[in-house]
Amino acid sequence: MGKKENNKYDQHFRMNLKDAIDYTKEVLEFFPKEAKLKGEEIGDGNINYVFRVWEEGTGTKEDRKSIILKQGDCLLRSSGRPLDIRRTEIEAKALMGYDKRSTGLSPKVYQFDSLMSVIAMEDLYHHENLRKALLQAKVFPQLSEDISNFIVRNTLLTSDLGMDPKDKKKNQREFVNPDMCDITEDLVFTEPYTDYKGRNVVLTENMEFVERELYKDKDLHLEAGKLKEIFMNRGEALIHGDLHTGSIFVTKDSTRIFDAEFAYYGPIAYDLGNFLGNLFFPMAYHRLVNIDQKQNLTREIDFLVWLEQTIVSLIDRFTHKWKRLYDNRVTDPLYAKKEYRDWYLERIIKESISMAGLEIIRRIVGDAKVEDIENIEDIPKRVKVERVLILTAKEFIKDGKGFKDGRDMMECFEKAIYDVEKMEE
Repeated sequence: MGKKENNKYDQHFRMNLKDAIDYTKEVLEFFPKEAKLKGEEIGDGNINYVFRVWEEGTGTKEDRKSIILKQGDCLLRSSGRPLDIRRTEIEAKALMGYDKRSTGLSPKVYQFDSLMSVIAMEDLYHHENLRKALLQAKVFPQLSEDISNFIVRNTLLTSDLGMDPKDKKKNQREFVNPDMCDITEDLVFTEPYTDYKGRNVVLTENMEFVERELYKDKDLHLEAGKLKEIFMNRGEALIHGDLHTGSIFVTKDSTRIFDAEFAYYGPIAYDLGNFLGNLFFPMAYHRLVNIDQKQNLTREIDFLVWLEQTIVSLIDRFTHKWKRLYDNRVTDPLYAKKEYRDWYLERIIKESISMAGLEIIRRIVGDAKVEDIENIEDIPKRVKVERVLILTAKEFIKDGKGFKDGRDMMECFEKAIYDVEKMEE
């Protein structure tokens, strides 16, 4: 795309909507020079600023020519906390790598501007956000196929197993991401179990339950600590680092993963576990809240059946794809042995189930909530949902090594429902 002709953009400043439109005109050769451009700010996250810019008069919203600009700033949006602006470069490189290793599963990056910290990328206006779609009980038959393919290819092929170890070490240096890792280490691994910064947000009705089940459970703290050590020290592969349903756009036959600013070299199990954990929020919402409303009951049941199948098939497909790609790409005489392959895979699956538990708990008691839970207006029902999810997640974390697949995870979820209902009697 184009070169800068205006030194206005030779030094970083945070853009507003007008700036984003001007930047598109003056820097990017995406639209004709005479094009009349309009735009809107569409980002609602806490870290970056996202704008959509389009050409007026080029058709309906569904077929007009448009582009997305994502800008990183040196301060966090909510608190003004300083944040390493290099995270945007890491995200751009991660997205471009995804496009090479798993083409069609991420938005195309047209240009990255390191001075302005701007990624110009494909507008996925035909897609919808997966989290919001799951809340509406929408079914996506390709989901487990696409997500398993994305994780397998982007982790195995960036690890010592699938690339030259020297190249992997060079690659690893490019993705050192301390500020974003620090956020995860605190919000996912530490604060939900100690609240040592006083930032947890807990329903009053569940405060005693959280105190007993999370803050006072020393065995749980030990397991969370073990998982934190793995996250901080096991640089296995380039992981997305924040692979939740809000970071995915979907249609019936397409899946696109974005928001890779947390990318770094970490444990493969974290991405798989993060996504698995997020599937239990719509599972709990539709199983314990929506289905009781007796509206569209058939649709709700069909959705729950599909979602359970997705949880089960995600691990099954991951296992199948991992073995197939492993056998085709791994050449080291020790690693290439079937016994090593199976040991490595078994460890990933078990750790991913434990990581799923961490993601569930942090979204229940931490300050980064999900609308699947936060939007439940009936407080007694929300109390029940949160308790079920906490008990489920605790088993994932403490006994995850005894779990083999998604079927075990679903059995654990159903048992937690039974246990909470017994408490309520």
